[in-house]
Amino acid sequence: MVGHEGTRGSSRPPACRQEVPMKVTGVLPLFLPLCRRLWPGRLAGLSMTLLRATALEAAILAGHLLLYPTGLIQERHSGALPASGGAARLPVRPAPPVVLLHGFIDNRSVFVLLRRTLAQHGRHRVVSLNYSPLTCDIRIAAELLGRHIEEICERTGSARVDIVGHSLGGLIARYYTQCLGGDLRVRTLVTLGTPHSGTRVAPLADAHPIVRQMRPGSAVIEELTRPAPGCRTRFVSFWSDLDSLVVPLESARLEHPDLDAQNVRVTGIGHLALPVHPAVAAGIREALDVPHPEDRAADGLTVA
Repeated sequence: MVGHEGTRGSSRPPACRQEVPMKVTGVLPLFLPLCRRLWPGRLAGLSMTLLRATALEAAILAGHLLLYPTGLIQERHSGALPASGGAARLPVRPAPPVVLLHGFIDNRSVFVLLRRTLAQHGRHRVVSLNYSPLTCDIRIAAELLGRHIEEICERTGSARVDIVGHSLGGLIARYYTQCLGGDLRVRTLVTLGTPHSGTRVAPLADAHPIVRQMRPGSAVIEELTRPAPGCRTRFVSFWSDLDSLVVPLESARLEHPDLDAQNVRVTGIGHLALPVHPAVAAGIREALDVPHPEDRAADGLTVA
């Protein structure tokens, strides 16, 4: 189930609040009778939801481990990205390229399914980026992301891009957009399970400096709470009520008075499922399709 919540700065009109049901089904149906006997009533429903989500996370992890080697190297690009492609095409509207940015200790292979569904719905200019697993500073990673985006804009002839960032990737993209002037280039930033207010999960992982930067109260998190007047980017944050890597769960909500932000609550799936689940993919496509008043096509015409 997915619910939409809007938050905006006081200078902007309040966003419409609505709850849109989107049920996640089809996992472990054979175990339902047994679990209903073991856990009565309301507890059974909660236990089954958690069991389904855990089983889905395990299946996704197994599949991702198989695909992981295919995403170890950076994508190779020759010439400009095509404006469209494929045999069966939907009507193509002018739209900026989509940049996909993975999470911590991951690579671009996590976006195989999302990339496919974006292409099937007319988004053919999609770039999956890798940042090094040895990256130790969100700020440095954000600067490198900025250089990649400048190259993408030059290669595609587009003035702006959309970004989808999973987990840490969303935090890197937000830092670039909010703190390094990236709002000039980023039209819409969609984050998936990103700890916008930090996460307290796995205290022993503090040995890694980038994990320390994702803690509540870190210097990086504090920088992201500072005023950001006039930020041009639209933010959409998907957060899950069963995310085991964001503690507390509400830390994945983007709350900032100066940002045009919408929070989308996802129920019934976990952290790893966010970039691959078809219901979330549909929500991402919807978020990217929302017209932006400052969106400009390559020919300089406003896209309405």
